[in-house]
Amino acid sequence: MNERMVNPELATEERVADAALRPTSLNEFVGQKRVKDQLQLVLSAAKQRNASADHILLSGPPGLGKTTLAMIIAAEVGAPLRITSGPTIQHAGDLASILSSLVPGEVLFLDEIHRMSRAAEEMMYLAMEDFRVDVMVGKGPGATSIPLELPPFTLVGATTRAGMLPAPLRDRFGFTAHLDYYEPIELESIVLRSAKQLGIAIDAESATELSRRSRGTPRIANRLLRRSRDYAQVHHDGDLNLVRTQAALELYEVDDLGLDRLDRAVLVALIDKFGGGPVGLSTLALAVGEEPETVDTVCEPFLVREGFITRTPRGRVATPAAWTALGRKLPKLPNQLPLED
Repeated sequence: MNERMVNPELATEERVADAALRPTSLNEFVGQKRVKDQLQLVLSAAKQRNASADHILLSGPPGLGKTTLAMIIAAEVGAPLRITSGPTIQHAGDLASILSSLVPGEVLFLDEIHRMSRAAEEMMYLAMEDFRVDVMVGKGPGATSIPLELPPFTLVGATTRAGMLPAPLRDRFGFTAHLDYYEPIELESIVLRSAKQLGIAIDAESATELSRRSRGTPRIANRLLRRSRDYAQVHHDGDLNLVRTQAALELYEVDDLGLDRLDRAVLVALIDKFGGGPVGLSTLALAVGEEPETVDTVCEPFLVREGFITRTPRGRVATPAAWTALGRKLPKLPNQLPLED
């Protein structure tokens, strides 16, 4: 046995903390006002009709609350919640097994729905529209299709890449919501609420500092709050003020602009190794030792939104803001390397 194995109780501490910080109703959910108003209308109408709500698609970058909204949807309609994810459904039989075990009115949350297999997608079309699936029994010429009736259910799909969903699947959702990045004032409210839930003494300046460096993402804000708490607990009396918060953020390499280690690595590679670009995604990812998907989904949305890089047909290009952020002097004629992907 590995003597260095982490205590299971300690290993689940982060997940327990995350669960404790999740709001349980639309009224408690901070931000995304338009989405909340639209969802409230969809769910209230379904409850008045005593019927299952229409299928709901939630799209947007990671960490903005798609899973939390799925839990709230189930709570609002008073239905049980089943959670699974697209990558775990690689065969139509996997999906048929899940769908056949649903109870009437149940909410099925399918995270990363765009990563579901094509065979499962085609089965989902019929399940969403007619609450029925066709199960193949046997193989070859003797195979027969047996229709299986399903109880009414609500599918809540979540995706970080709505464009990768096939149109027939996307069109079967009765309501589609796109979650946007949060404003600092909204994140400040989330930090203060989370601090209260966790029993952390924090002043307004610290909450403002954390919200400002959280990249518009509640998940990051809550994570930085917990790490700042750890710093204050180990080095001080546990209370958070601005000086302690800034020291904790410096320790965890989150700078004044919200850039973390990987963000800076991408900008440094783009500027120092490729003269500011343009350079292809795969080449850039290789230069920082990461997978292209990691750079594409984790770093680029924030860097593009904040104006540090731009995407061009020839590749990624650093903007003057990126040169300034790294303390580099912007050349008069940046080197333009050809796209290598």
